[in-house]
Amino acid sequence: MPELSISMDVRPAGEGASVIDIKGDLTAACEEVLMEAYNEASKTGPKAIILNFTGLDYMNSGGIGLLVTLLVRANRQRQKLLAYGLTEHYLQIFELTRLDEAISIHSNEEEALASV
Repeated sequence: MPELSISMDVRPAGEGASVIDIKGDLTAACEEVLMEAYNEASKTGPKAIILNFTGLDYMNSGGIGLLVTLLVRANRQRQKLLAYGLTEHYLQIFELTRLDEAISIHSNEEEALASV
């Protein structure tokens, strides 16, 4: 089994929000890492989870599928899912898959926090 080339750091951001800093490749093989990061980010009961994609190197359809799974979990917890740091390529993919209608996309962390 190939070694995962992803890391996710979780940190509090403002009141009622946690940020997951995604670094590396987001694929289906990353499910355990992403769900652990989500669980850690949710420990304090934030009303919003912000995904920081500035360190994203690559994401495939499996990674998109994981984001949908994460969205379902966040919705069950009545949490908003926000994102920033997407390249133009991944912004287009979010639009094509209509993920941009469910995950609020922002230019930077400050803008995302302001919308929480």
